Amino acid sequence: MNTKATRSPTLTRFLPMAGALATATLLSACGSMASPGHRMYSQADVPAAVQVPVGHKVAMETEGVGEITYECRDKADAMGQMEWFFVGPKAVLNDRTGKAVGSYYGPPATWESMDGSKLTGAQVAVAPAGMGNIPYQLVKANPAMGAGAMTGVTYIQRVALKGGAAPAAACSTANKGERQIVKYQADYIFWKAA
Repeated sequence: MNTKATRSPTLTRFLPMAGALATATLLSACGSMASPGHRMYSQADVPAAVQVPVGHKVAMETEGVGEITYECRDKADAMGQMEWFFVGPKAVLNDRTGKAVGSYYGPPATWESMDGSKLTGAQVAVAPAGMGNIPYQLVKANPAMGAGAMTGVTYIQRVALKGGAAPAAACSTANKGERQIVKYQADYIFWKAA
């Protein structure tokens, strides 16, 4: 009995093409999973107050994942009242594939690339981003220190916010000086002159 399988010449030519097609389909499916739900950034998705002026283009999109520290302190210009005071942020900046490309920390608010270039800036505007979230923000960048990814950045937008608002816990004279850390996530969009 002959146990050797026989294949027609047509089938023999078709199998390598079918394998290549299956591989391409699989790679395409995996590629679309690399950044689930990501679409090109559009200023139309943010309030007008925090939109970057015309004449600029997106240079880099990052996602900041980290925490904000608050401290229970006397409220400025309000004798006898207390408030949660924003002490500073600490976050990792990731690119759209999830790879760490820099960090964000302060004070002063500083965005630093892994290549060593960094910048600070002055807040231009904010807009509410929903309950429990820190606000949208537009920052005018100061000239970058060091050469690299931050060189030439003119504006930074904080968008796509999740969390980070001041703690809901009571802040009173009984817990004056107490610090609380709040987790947050936000996209930082870096702009350069077009």
